Amino acid sequence: MTKQELCRKALDMRLMSYAPYSHFPVGAALECTDGTVYTGCNIENASYGATNCAERTAVFKAVSEGRKAFKRIAIAGTTKEFCPPCGVCRQVLSEFAPDMEVILVNYDGRTRELTLGELLPCRFGGDKLK
Repeated sequence: MTKQELCRKALDMRLMSYAPYSHFPVGAALECTDGTVYTGCNIENASYGATNCAERTAVFKAVSEGRKAFKRIAIAGTTKEFCPPCGVCRQVLSEFAPDMEVILVNYDGRTRELTLGELLPCRFGGDKLK
C-alpha cells in the first residue's frame, strides 16, 4: 500500500467517527508488516474515560485478529494542524512497534512523518518489568 493510500483510508475513517461531544472526528489506518491494513475511528462516550481513540481502535482490531507486527500508522484529524496520538495511544502503539512510522494527516491531506520513538522517547516497555 502506498503512503497516499494509507492516508486516504485514515481521512475516510473520520466519517465513521462517533464524536457527539468533542465534535473532533479522527481516523486512523494501521499497516501491518504483512501489508494488512486495519482502520479505526474515535468512539466517544458520555463518560469521557470510556472514549476510545482512532489509533487504539485500529490496534485493537488488528490484535483481536492475530496481528501484532506493525509497520506504520496514518492518523487524520479535521483541522489545519496535525493531530498527533495522545499519550495513551503512544504507549499502546509502542507495545507492538516502538519504532514504527507515524504519518500525521491534516484536513487538506498534507502530511508530517515521524517515528514513534520521536513521539515517545524513553518509553515504558515490557523490558522494564524484568
